[in-house]
Amino acid sequence: QVFLVESGGGLVQPGGSLRLSCAASGSIFSINDMGWYRQAPGKQRELVAAITRGGTTNYAESVKGRFTISRDNAKNTVYLQMNSLKPEDTAVYYCNADVLTWAVPGNRNYWGQGTQVTVSS
Repeated sequence: QVFLVESGGGLVQPGGSLRLSCAASGSIFSINDMGWYRQAPGKQRELVAAITRGGTTNYAESVKGRFTISRDNAKNTVYLQMNSLKPEDTAVYYCNADVLTWAVPGNRNYWGQGTQVTVSS
């Protein structure tokens, strides 16, 4: 079994910053892509940022220039630095990872439980 645990969410004023962390643990052989998604009330879950095992990144247009995704492969951890936060960034943020486990061939996709980010004055 693989577990993804997010941390770092909270309440912040517009223009402020937060740093989210997601640590993967369990029967992990390797992790391929990792990413952050978010879901606001009444909205579909959307990709915020993704990063490959080699460090190639991809961002949603709405967060480009404000958010930065990074990872530490030795720690099986992915981060999301969020700057210049806007009220429209308010959502539950979910960590996602494609994981190769010891038990089965091929990768499986795992989700964290989510962490609330609220941007409000």
